[in-house]
Amino acid sequence: MITGAAGGIGERTAARFRDLGDEVIGLDITDGFDVRDRRGCEGVVAEIIGTHGRIDVLCNIAGIGAVGDVVAADESDWQGVFSVNVFGLAHMSAAVLPAMRSARSGVIVNVCSVAASVGLVERAVYSASKGAVLALTRAMAADEIVHGVRVNCVSPGTVSSPWVERLAAAAPDPDVTMNSLRRRQPLGRLVTCDEVADAIVYLAAPSTFTTGADFLLDGGITSVRIVEQS
Repeated sequence: MITGAAGGIGERTAARFRDLGDEVIGLDITDGFDVRDRRGCEGVVAEIIGTHGRIDVLCNIAGIGAVGDVVAADESDWQGVFSVNVFGLAHMSAAVLPAMRSARSGVIVNVCSVAASVGLVERAVYSASKGAVLALTRAMAADEIVHGVRVNCVSPGTVSSPWVERLAAAAPDPDVTMNSLRRRQPLGRLVTCDEVADAIVYLAAPSTFTTGADFLLDGGITSVRIVEQS
């Protein structure tokens, strides 16, 4: 199961799993599925289990962004972002976990962000939501070990995605904005949706011996500092 399946990362992740011969159930707001609706999440999970018998992997990819600092953010910003990025993820996980626990097998992969680990300008609400995703991932991993379920997250830097393209296009100088986004990654470019999808598939693989991990695809943001020589 993949939420946010019509977006850049979600679409590429679905394609990767299908290439491996997996049965993929893609869910997206564009098709009328809303992770904010807990009852709706429970209903679609019950339907999928009734049809397919089990759910092996849940990829929580659905998410929204927000621009601004904590002073500029209003109540609708906080409620809107957290309702999708945090509560929606929790709704889907809570709906899927009983079946995974019964099977004593399963994997959940959450899409987090480098914003959970470093401070980014004008990303207060979004960063707070992803910090919650990181903490929730680790808490879920601890809870689910006894049930044989692994929970991890992947944290990209700035992704070359439709959302980032729209963000840059709305700036006074789109080219300057895009160059700035590229430069803040020490590797000097944006991470691609395909690269994020590959990391998700890796974390979901039965051969991957990890849980509670934050898989960084940040181009060196959290660990590398480039000092120019004078």
